[in-house]
Amino acid sequence: MRDALGGTVTIVIIVFFIVVVLTFMAFNVNYTKAFRMKDYIITVYDEAEGKCGSECEDKINAYANEIGYKPADFKCSDGSPVTSGKYCVTQHEYVPEGNGPYTDIKRRVYYTVETKIDIRLPIVDNVLGLSVFQISGNTKAYVVE
Repeated sequence: MRDALGGTVTIVIIVFFIVVVLTFMAFNVNYTKAFRMKDYIITVYDEAEGKCGSECEDKINAYANEIGYKPADFKCSDGSPVTSGKYCVTQHEYVPEGNGPYTDIKRRVYYTVETKIDIRLPIVDNVLGLSVFQISGNTKAYVVE
């Protein structure tokens, strides 16, 4: 009987470590997709010099479908609307500090891009209440005419 209990405990430990490894791998895959998506959105805004419209959104959504980035709906950290249910882009006024490169009179703006890592883990959701991790980044400052 003692050997049977030892075998059961060993199987439980093996299953536990398999679940931990698979969870870690799933988190890394979703993190990579969210990070690549954020970088791509910033690149699209840089290429358009901050003047993005529906053509940028179409390009970004095509890339999201290409890499398989399909998060569940989420709320932007500042309450702004979510673009296409996949990412947040928020415009901010650029305020230069001191004698930096943008101390001229022209008005400048920059954008904050937020994507999310959405991984649903029942135990983590119940214990910690964490299911969404957000990644954010800023574009460079653009001149507004």
